[in-house]
Amino acid sequence: MVVRAVIFDWGGTLTPWHTVDRSDLWQAVCARHYPAADAATIAAAAGDAEAELWQLAERSHRSATLEDLFARAGLTSSADFVASYFEAWDPHTLTDPDAAPLLRELRRRGTKVGVLSNTMWPRTVHEQIFARDNILDLIDGAVYTSEIPWVKPHPEAFRAAMRAVGVTDPASCVFVGDRPYDDVYGAKGAGMRAVLIPNSEVPAFRGAVPDAVITRLADLLTHLDGW
Repeated sequence: MVVRAVIFDWGGTLTPWHTVDRSDLWQAVCARHYPAADAATIAAAAGDAEAELWQLAERSHRSATLEDLFARAGLTSSADFVASYFEAWDPHTLTDPDAAPLLRELRRRGTKVGVLSNTMWPRTVHEQIFARDNILDLIDGAVYTSEIPWVKPHPEAFRAAMRAVGVTDPASCVFVGDRPYDDVYGAKGAGMRAVLIPNSEVPAFRGAVPDAVITRLADLLTHLDGW
């Protein structure tokens, strides 16, 4: 069947994976906005809340937002605090250099390009990242789970991504991601083909059998040509 859409995960896929010490990140952000005597406690509460929400998402496949995180941690966040938080993340969000050429080639072929990301962040932040790295205009539709009730691997998250790019048949879609459970198992469960970019930091999942495995985004076209 003709591939009509390729939908990408974000972190670990369009943005290469690297380990971020979230505890240190929260500590640095809180130190800028709270007295020294309180910053460590507040940072720990924020980090715990973040971990708990991701654990809940893994169990229930329900989404969360940054506002949910702050509420769970008992924080009243200001615009300046939120800006500092995203500023701390900025160096960790650079887009893979292979992404733009790949997305341009997909567009040249008439293949829709989508993004589906498990995220607590708002759409505006992701779009700012993509605009900064000159790929925003190459994306036909995107779903950020902070805007919907579900996270991957729930099939409704994948269906939302299909709607975002205007495709109705999951068999004509390819999903590309680095997480065997969320991305491969989830996409296959929704009826899509799945391509895995291996990530040594992400646990394997026995039920996840990708249709292809690539080590670079640039390698995707070879598989698409064979389908």
